[in-house]
Amino acid sequence: MKILITGASGFIGSFLVEEALRRGMETWAGVRASSSRAWLQDARIRFAELDLGDDRRLEEQLRRHRDTEGAWDYVIHCAGATKCRRREDFDHINYDATCRLVRLLTELGMVPRQFLYISSLSVYGPIHETDYAPICEQDTPRPDTAYGRSKLRSEEFLRSTPDSFPYVIFRPTGVYGPRERDYYLMAQSISRHLDVAVGFRRQDLTFIYVKDLVQAVYLAIERGVTRRAYFVSDGRVYSSRAYSDYIRAELGNPVVVRLTFPLAVLRAVSVVAETLAGLAGRSSTLNRDKYHIMKQRNWRCDITPLVEELGFRPAYDLQRGVRESIAWYKQQGWL
Repeated sequence: MKILITGASGFIGSFLVEEALRRGMETWAGVRASSSRAWLQDARIRFAELDLGDDRRLEEQLRRHRDTEGAWDYVIHCAGATKCRRREDFDHINYDATCRLVRLLTELGMVPRQFLYISSLSVYGPIHETDYAPICEQDTPRPDTAYGRSKLRSEEFLRSTPDSFPYVIFRPTGVYGPRERDYYLMAQSISRHLDVAVGFRRQDLTFIYVKDLVQAVYLAIERGVTRRAYFVSDGRVYSSRAYSDYIRAELGNPVVVRLTFPLAVLRAVSVVAETLAGLAGRSSTLNRDKYHIMKQRNWRCDITPLVEELGFRPAYDLQRGVRESIAWYKQQGWL
């Protein structure tokens, strides 16, 4: 079986590649010419350079691959951006590129058995912020971030394709684990004796360890489901302090100063950080999108369909996942 994984050089994509290799699949890593291959060192990996942002070049690349190697049996579309210098870039990278890839696969006769799309819980935005009910399929998406809107547009495009197009959508909550850099910043801060939180109202958080997200994707391949969408979390709900508490425990319980800032302060800092980064020609980890994500109080989601239809059983709760992540960060010299 041949599988293409776009965004293969990234955090989630590299773990998807490793699992495909473990399963004995002919594994193609979809990368840009400039992509780092630091986490793609296995000699069995085959590389497909794909310019998802350029219509003509992508058509040439796909046509050449079809004529020399044949089509892929499965495509996992993981390429995308979680932060951008300009807000309109989210649509260019997340929405336009998805539409382009699907259209060209169809036109070139390369439609796979399944097209598995990594979306995000952020497509729903702040739902059930007062009753803290789990976000479910019946809810109406109301994304309040440029990232979430771009992912929602991509989902809507996939749902608009002919019934014969075999998409599967995954909406993971906060994905963490080795190689991840945003949650890592919290571990770095705690190692420097500072733990920062924002907002004073209750916040219910959910997480998914990267290896469990990968498990969910390959369960969908095993079951052969199509034209379905699934929320993905470990099925548990955590307080806003749980993640930092587990990090602190794995770091040997260092003394930390805990600061909680009002949301208004976070908003002001986010706008300034995004503006300064834009002037410098780069993206900022702290930005207006990040403000809305940190402002959201309810991240519960209903994974019942994932459990009942695919037999999903997460192997990692947050404590175990943080333990493995911190061990990796230490091993790599990040902490």
